[in-house]
Amino acid sequence: MSLRPTVDFLLHDWLKVESLQSRERFTDHSRETFDAVLDTCERIAREKYAPFNRLVDTQEPHFDGEKVILPQATHDAYKAYAESGMLSAAQDYEFGGMQLPYTVEAAANAFFAMASVSIGSGMLTSGNANLLMVHGTDLQKQVFAANEFSGRFSGTMCLSEPQAGSSLSDVMTRATPDGADFESDALGARYRLKGNKMWISSGEHELSENIIHLVLAKIPDANGQLVPGVKGISLFIVPKKLVDTNGQLTGERNDVALAGLNHKCGWRGTTNTLLNFGEGKYPVRGDTGALGYLVGKPGEGLRCMFHMMNEARIGVGMAATMLGMAGYYASLDYAKNRPQGRPSGAGGKDASRPQVRIIEHADIKRMLLAQKAYSEGALALALYSARLVDEQHTGTAEDADVARLLLEVLTPIVKSFPSEWCLEANSLAIQIHGGYGYTRDFPVEQYWRDNRLNMIHEGTHGIQAMDLLGRKVLMENGRGLQLLAERMLATAAKADASWGPEAAALRDALTQVGQATQQAWDGAEPAQALANAVPYLQAFGHTVIAWIWLDVAASLEGQDSPAAQGRRAACRYFFRYELPKIGAWLNVVSSRDPTCADLPEEAF
Repeated sequence: MSLRPTVDFLLHDWLKVESLQSRERFTDHSRETFDAVLDTCERIAREKYAPFNRLVDTQEPHFDGEKVILPQATHDAYKAYAESGMLSAAQDYEFGGMQLPYTVEAAANAFFAMASVSIGSGMLTSGNANLLMVHGTDLQKQVFAANEFSGRFSGTMCLSEPQAGSSLSDVMTRATPDGADFESDALGARYRLKGNKMWISSGEHELSENIIHLVLAKIPDANGQLVPGVKGISLFIVPKKLVDTNGQLTGERNDVALAGLNHKCGWRGTTNTLLNFGEGKYPVRGDTGALGYLVGKPGEGLRCMFHMMNEARIGVGMAATMLGMAGYYASLDYAKNRPQGRPSGAGGKDASRPQVRIIEHADIKRMLLAQKAYSEGALALALYSARLVDEQHTGTAEDADVARLLLEVLTPIVKSFPSEWCLEANSLAIQIHGGYGYTRDFPVEQYWRDNRLNMIHEGTHGIQAMDLLGRKVLMENGRGLQLLAERMLATAAKADASWGPEAAALRDALTQVGQATQQAWDGAEPAQALANAVPYLQAFGHTVIAWIWLDVAASLEGQDSPAAQGRRAACRYFFRYELPKIGAWLNVVSSRDPTCADLPEEAF
């Protein structure tokens, strides 16, 4: 099957993306220019990515003592992607961009994620550059961001450390001023960094001329002590190779060294590294310490980095979604062609009758429909959220503020729902293949392995849950949750005539979520309220996807194509098989059930 009809439907029939052409920023665009971008990305993904998905899984990156070796296919794919202009697709014309709506950019990148998420398509590079466009100086934008957008440089984000993991308040990488004139460097206040960073995707390779690391580190106080907590964290640009103010390499290697490669169960085509900053392997100007240039103000590094982290979280959600879609398409094709079993009649099964294809069995249809409901629902949510990004950047002041708050609430769901439920879709794809599913003769086992990483990538499931219940639904006196509820109720009202039971179920689910949110916090300490944050996240996510499916179904009025029938069936499936689960999840949230939190470790 082809992804394109689904993308076209969601962009044009449901989200009405052509309406963005009325915005001044997008007046040069049309359905034709949007289609041309999708055509190009679909072609590159088909030719440069998909044929090599298994190759990069089996030919993992390796270090020869000097450099990391990657298959030629990865180099070719990176080059084709950079030359397509997609790294800078949403940027201003004067910065080499296309001024493309982010909604279209996100849809176009979906083709690469489905073809081979393991090869990658520059998510961290564009996120790195986008952060610098917001928080960097003019020269930092020209020297670093512009070269990342062109593909000449690539980018990373360096947060985690071996001893700290996701606990960023415990990072120990130090940044000390480099000389008496450290503040006068044209590229930014210059520091020497020393420390170790772990789980750094694309941290070392030969795909680009340079690698630009964005590194979180702490500046010691007057007594040489690191400030505890996240308020002491600053952000630094640390290039692998030093550059001048024109962005040209100086010939000096920065003191950043590869300490080792991590070997993961999935995403094997992407280098994942442990990096040592300032260990002295590559002394710079006669001294140890990696040179880094301050981004923003001291102590505000995490605030700056969240710009990239949130973008990366949406990117991870899209990657998880497309792995779910890839597994769905593979298992659907298998189910249509695999003969096995016979139908049961009044007298039982007649062995003399020919076998039927497994797609004719009800249980196979159940598993296929579940995959469709999870994956296409997640894709719709991702593109809906991308549309909010465009609203935030080009809408009226009031609409932009609404979009900002909706994105705050939805971002944990965009990341977490597909990470959990499109992984389940991949599991169902394996199940449909039977014994063949867990062999490497078929692609679905790789999809599952690749997707298993996404519940951990860019903030674990538990972190997303605590962010949602502990911050996002409470911020600005719950206004974001209220705005989301208003949109859900508007969809229910629109759907009442044709989807009455589903509209009523959505209203009931929304009421349950609202009550659980209040009861979780009613007189509770944070530890009590957040003890069951993950079930809350699951219930919240299912309510959001139910809303998305109902909104999609309501847009199909008068359509009776097979695709429309399939989307209506996916909507019914989600409301009948999935949404009822939220009652059990929210029960432990509302009661602040202590079963897990109070169990002493000796009892395990």
